Amino acid sequence: MFRIIFVLDILNGKVVHAVKGEREKYGPIHNFSTVCESSDPLHIVDELSPRELYIADLDRLEGSGNNDKVVKQLGWKTSLMLDCGASTMDDVHLGQELAGSVVLGTETATLELVESASNFYPRSINMSIDIKAGQILTHEPAFKLPPIELIQLLNSYDINDLIILELSKVGTSSGINTEFLEQVVDHSDHNILLGGGIKDTDDISHLKDIGLEGVLVATAVHNGALPLDLIQ
Repeated sequence: MFRIIFVLDILNGKVVHAVKGEREKYGPIHNFSTVCESSDPLHIVDELSPRELYIADLDRLEGSGNNDKVVKQLGWKTSLMLDCGASTMDDVHLGQELAGSVVLGTETATLELVESASNFYPRSINMSIDIKAGQILTHEPAFKLPPIELIQLLNSYDINDLIILELSKVGTSSGINTEFLEQVVDHSDHNILLGGGIKDTDDISHLKDIGLEGVLVATAVHNGALPLDLIQ
């Protein structure tokens, strides 16, 4: 079954509309959304009933606090994976406890952490390759590779989902890079999820045909381009 995973970007306890990774410009989601009148995460999940959630705790990613309490409450309601900006095994343990499935992003993780976490939680850790303007967003020397080379490197690790996060496309509904994603599928041994740029159901059909496992969506749900039953 092709997975349509609903994304909540949470900042100061509220869901915000993420656009192009420019976090200083994020505003409350209810100012943008056609499907929810609140920016409260619990209210949105109760109202929309998503089958699967991807949560980005932007306070943890920015090092300015956390949304641990609401993440824990969301975990009682539906299946979720959490990007909490993990950079240590303590972060990974906490994320697993809160959500049951942690996302390690190239923005904050190291290769050493990927190895440790995937050994400790085999087939439970997810990896996000954060890409902006064609380059991997990272401070880790081992990740400073062309994206396809990093994807091949990660084949050695027992991770679950591999997320291609096109940060410059997030919140834009600008469409997908079919040629690049075909290469990703050809070179990876992992399940591939795409985040960023998904415009409509045609994009989803193309991604199914290419061989992806699923997509992360938010904007296309909030602007009405994707019917709600796809995430439910």
